[in-house]
Amino acid sequence: MFKSNNVTARLFERQICTPSPGTSIHRARRFYENIVPSYTVYDVECPDHSFRKFTDDGLYLVSFSRNHQDLIVYRPTWLSFSCKDEDCDIHDLPSKARKFESFFTQLYSVTLASSGELICKDFFLYMESNQFGLFATSTAQIHDVPPTGGAIQGVPSVEKITFHLLRLEDGAILDERVFHNDYVNLAHSVGAFLYDDLLAIVSLRFQRIHILQIRDSGDLVDVRAIGEFCREDDELFLNSNSQVLVNHVGNGFHHGLPDPETSFLSGIKQRLLSFIFRGIWNEETDQTMRVQCLKKKFYFHFQDYIDLIIWKVQFLDRQHLLIKFGSVDGGVSRNADSHPSFFAVYNMETTDIVAFYQNSADELYLLFELFSDHFHVSSRSSLHMNFMSSHSNNIHALEQLRCTKNKATSFPQFVKKMMASLPFSCQSQSPSPYFDQSLFRFDEKLISAIDRHRQSTDHPIKFISRRQPNILKFKIKPGPEAGSTDGRTKKICSFLFHPILPLAISVQQTLFLQASVVNIHFRR
Repeated sequence: MFKSNNVTARLFERQICTPSPGTSIHRARRFYENIVPSYTVYDVECPDHSFRKFTDDGLYLVSFSRNHQDLIVYRPTWLSFSCKDEDCDIHDLPSKARKFESFFTQLYSVTLASSGELICKDFFLYMESNQFGLFATSTAQIHDVPPTGGAIQGVPSVEKITFHLLRLEDGAILDERVFHNDYVNLAHSVGAFLYDDLLAIVSLRFQRIHILQIRDSGDLVDVRAIGEFCREDDELFLNSNSQVLVNHVGNGFHHGLPDPETSFLSGIKQRLLSFIFRGIWNEETDQTMRVQCLKKKFYFHFQDYIDLIIWKVQFLDRQHLLIKFGSVDGGVSRNADSHPSFFAVYNMETTDIVAFYQNSADELYLLFELFSDHFHVSSRSSLHMNFMSSHSNNIHALEQLRCTKNKATSFPQFVKKMMASLPFSCQSQSPSPYFDQSLFRFDEKLISAIDRHRQSTDHPIKFISRRQPNILKFKIKPGPEAGSTDGRTKKICSFLFHPILPLAISVQQTLFLQASVVNIHFRR
């Protein structure tokens, strides 16, 4: 550990000392204790856009037009100016520092939405290895739609959902994938998950998990669809057997033809029921006890298992999916925490369910506490995403989790609350080193690495040194410099931290469509 907080001394020590194996990046990240976004330019003159996020490699800032029609991409630059004196810090910044263009250069603007569609401003996934961006547009939701073609009753329908794959370097649209009369949860990228070159899209309406591959050429290629069928030849096998039944009927052997839409459970549901049945069967060796156990644990809840639908999916690796099941109401509700849910680990290669847990299971929580990083899976090519703090790699985050657990009045309710975040949304956390809990301490109720709007405060958010608990390193204050004049108006704010540079954007807005207040925080 560094003996001095002076950046010059740290640089000198880096030259003469060799870090322990595997710690070089962690040692380098400690320099961020000295290089912080300590200066704020308030109420920046900027275009009226909805700023989404920085890409994980820091090369692009993604934003959308207010009418949700256009994608606007910027390149982060840096404020540069000159002064006559040797010490420029004693001078005020020039007037151009209040302009957004002094910090960012617009690369292009591309119209994505067409024919009644709007851009989903919460949806954006980035493929760092190819600098591809995935965006989504959709028409309005239609409720109370009759379930046709195998659709689920109670799930709304969207006439058209389009996923656009762009090359962010020049804005070229490489490929598109369209879903008609379907429903995919686009808010905060919940309905899609990107891992390496594999993309999973969950159709809630038709209960399918579409697995696609993003080729280096920019093509979206179908790999498989998991739902009513699990293997590629399942549909062919069932159709061929249906043809055999038809032939038997023609020869006079009529036993009643089954209706595929009503007689068969989906392939994924059959796999799930088989796993549950075998698990209960193996609990007992006595035949009589087995039957009693099956009646109580399986057949009594059989209809409840039948009614489960897929809510959300994430990759655990290239072969395994973590699938969240629950009721129809919970799948389309904004607050699904109050609804019971289940988790299954599914092997795409063998088409087997390999694990199944209820959201109150102690075993699942223990796995979550000890191996949280395995749930925060990121692409292997993404270097910056591998150093985010979690309670399985950071002692301070673990202490905070255990403190919350000890304060909980009901442990089962605490487990359910923690499991509500699973599966994690893809690319939902900022890799900025200023959220590294081994370097800085901050109030996670006001700001955190999770990409969500938060209630704004007129008080600055403090980032305290973790190694020197009484040393304030920097402050982030959203909104006007003098504070809000109307304390009754509810305000929300969002923070966009650059993953590498000491640069952040805070956007404060009210719920009454007033102009947003954009501040830029940087190291002067």
